[in-house]
Amino acid sequence: MKPADNRIYLASKSPRRRELLRQIGVDFELLMLRDQSHRGGPDVSEEVHPGEKAGDYVVRVTRDKANYAAQAMLMRRLPMRPVLTADTTVVVDERILGKPADKAEAMDMLRLLSGRTHQVITSVALRHDEEFWQLTQVSEVSFAPLSEDMMRAYCNTSEPYDKAGGYGIQGLASVFVARIEGSYTGIMGLPLHETAQLLQQAGISVL
Repeated sequence: MKPADNRIYLASKSPRRRELLRQIGVDFELLMLRDQSHRGGPDVSEEVHPGEKAGDYVVRVTRDKANYAAQAMLMRRLPMRPVLTADTTVVVDERILGKPADKAEAMDMLRLLSGRTHQVITSVALRHDEEFWQLTQVSEVSFAPLSEDMMRAYCNTSEPYDKAGGYGIQGLASVFVARIEGSYTGIMGLPLHETAQLLQQAGISVL
């Protein structure tokens, strides 16, 4: 069913995703999911299951966010609109790199990425009424070799600590990137081509 207006809910705390949606003129409201609930845990667990592959992990977490956000919309008695969710993970040597907890972990991640190519996987989901759509985009990012001084200087900023893999391609870490193959906006956290496809399937016009 096409929504009554052209607005959606964005269930994400990421300021980059907000910026990217605004870039393509999407009208949205935030529907925030909690990192910690009154029961002592997050609304949606982002723990990796034993043996779970990175692609399966990011698809599952994005789907769970969409399902929970749709329930939250009903519980909070909000106007019914499509709900958009996304999740991004950085993968090297089949290891999933989440957001670093501290400087030491951020440094370890950058050492792992230095002078190598890694994958950035972003899955995007849209739920509206009983309909559900999801697309996943994979990009490859090659870092130049990084000196300890460069990594230390970067980790002394606030930039690494709210980003998967401990870096943001749109910020200071852009100087680390020798080559990318795939979607620049996907590496930022919301591949706009795939996102526009999902919105169009839900009757949300982008252009």
